[in-house]
Amino acid sequence: MLYVTIQELEAAINYWRSQSPAEGEELRLCPEAAALAKPYALMIVQGSQRVPLDVLDELTRSAIHGFLKTNQTP
Repeated sequence: MLYVTIQELEAAINYWRSQSPAEGEELRLCPEAAALAKPYALMIVQGSQRVPLDVLDELTRSAIHGFLKTNQTP
C-alpha cells in the first residue's frame, strides 16, 4: 500500500477508539487514535482523499498497519 485514504483513516481512528476509549476529564485519545487524527484533520482541511504513507510518522504508520492487519478479510 502506497497511500491511505481518508475513509481508511476514519475507520482506523474509530477502531482504535473502540479498543481504547478516551480517558480523563479531557477525554484524551489513545496514542494511536491521536496520531491518526492529525493527518485526518489535515486531509479534511485540504480536501484530500488520500495521503502517501511515507509522509506519515512511525506511530501513525504503525496504527494504520495495526488496524489493517486486524480488519483484513481472509
